[in-house]
Amino acid sequence: MTKPRRQLISLEDTPYYHIVSRCVRRAFLCGSDGEKCYEHRRQWIVDRMRLLSSLYAVDICSYAVMSNHYHIVLKLNPSESETWDQDAVMQRWLTLYKGPVLVQRFLAGEALCNAERDTVSDIITSWRKRLCDISWFMKCLNEPIARAANKEDNCTGHFWESRFKSQALLTEEALLSSMVYVDLNPIRAKVAETPETSDHTSIKERITPTFNLTDAIHDQCFNNNLELPIKPLASFEDGASDKEQLGILYSLSDYLQLVDWTGRIIREDKRGAIPGPLPPILKRLDIPIEQWLLNSQQFEAVVHRRFRKIA
Repeated sequence: MTKPRRQLISLEDTPYYHIVSRCVRRAFLCGSDGEKCYEHRRQWIVDRMRLLSSLYAVDICSYAVMSNHYHIVLKLNPSESETWDQDAVMQRWLTLYKGPVLVQRFLAGEALCNAERDTVSDIITSWRKRLCDISWFMKCLNEPIARAANKEDNCTGHFWESRFKSQALLTEEALLSSMVYVDLNPIRAKVAETPETSDHTSIKERITPTFNLTDAIHDQCFNNNLELPIKPLASFEDGASDKEQLGILYSLSDYLQLVDWTGRIIREDKRGAIPGPLPPILKRLDIPIEQWLLNSQQFEAVVHRRFRKIA
């Protein structure tokens, strides 16, 4: 039985989640069906998710846009949303939606009675909660993509499967293997030979950043005068410290080496061989080599099987 999303998302346990959203009826998100090319839709997804990350209290750790599905590893940061004043919350939400008439009157400087002002305050409070919520993030991501794709295909109906999949990443090993699994998706699917040539992935963006926020705002926002800077991908922090750490507790150089090493292991002519030297990050985290290879190659199958046994 499908579980309610509130039972799958728990910030008390972890802020990190692996998200997968797939097209329905084998529809093409991207790629080519032999007659028509849909490759431009990959950029739709990247633009939209990066724009939403900049508006939401959500960081993107890794992503990969495939032909009929995409992966994202997200980190929720509710404490970030608590630092926004009411004007900041309204600016972020009204970048995506027009908002109710009462809020528009408030922004226009019209005189409101106390009850109306209380209502505006309640609306802003609900928006603040939505801006750090995975379900609202995915709703704002998938709905515009579905409308644009259906318009382009001259059809109606569902474009995405009924629900996106979310998997809590409860340990450092789970987070790390999930990110590597996502970044290596194009290589496993044989649509790219190396991480640096795998388009529309976070690993390539980390190596050669090319995101254009101006185009994303122009194409997707009600408010084209958005002044917020583009939020970068979740940063890597080399080692623990006494200060609050908002980034991923590995160094970027270690991560890139690990992706490269794991990618070479997954190649058919390398399967089962252990090249040397072993990336030092595995030793520091005390992750067994065999378990790492299983998790990084078959992450979805492994975590789904574990979750099913627990449930």
